Amino acid sequence: MPRTDRGPPHGRGGTVVNWLGLWTLFTKEVRRFTVVFMQTIAAPVVSALLYLFIFSHALSGRLEVYPGVPYPQFLVPGLMMMTIIQNAFANTSSSLIFSKVTGNIVFVLLAPLSHLELYLGFVGAALVRSLLVSIGVYLVALVYLDIAVAHPLLLLVFGALGAVLLGTCGLLAGIWADKFDQVATVQNFLILPLTYLSGVFYSIHSLPPAWQSLSRANPFFYLIDGFRYGFFG
Repeated sequence: MPRTDRGPPHGRGGTVVNWLGLWTLFTKEVRRFTVVFMQTIAAPVVSALLYLFIFSHALSGRLEVYPGVPYPQFLVPGLMMMTIIQNAFANTSSSLIFSKVTGNIVFVLLAPLSHLELYLGFVGAALVRSLLVSIGVYLVALVYLDIAVAHPLLLLVFGALGAVLLGTCGLLAGIWADKFDQVATVQNFLILPLTYLSGVFYSIHSLPPAWQSLSRANPFFYLIDGFRYGFFG
């Protein structure tokens, strides 16, 4: 006689979310980057602050930015979004490619998790890492600068949107790549150029019209511009 006391289906093909499995994957991914906290959290904060100190010293008063906003304060939101973009992409892509290279990806694939649960576990951890780094940049910048937040909700929305989008891009890169070099190629020749050319260090209104049009074709520009609007309105 077939058993009739089985509970509702979980995981692949099931109709009930496997909350325990999702939480386990999420915490595994969070622990993966917190174990090397100095590399994944502290180092990006220090790098962003170096950009802040160098560019604010070299370019303060030489670039046209927002009216009434000093250049160092103008830099902070862009640097925060830059860290969100880079760390969200790095977290998911490095996790997948490392698991593929070492062969332990099979343990994740065999788990009773649906595609959506796998996605939420990986991208949720990327969201946590990128927001931790950006908050770290903001808190350290507050020691030296007076930076008020005009629209906290917009700040949260654009920050989370940037982390989710780039975490998804990192997942796609990790699925596509077979070795670390391929992930590095995507990061160095696509993610970094789009980030640096999106208005992190300057206002696109200071550019010639042709370059302004090119900047508006960059999707990262809208993330940074929306995030910056959350600060200054």
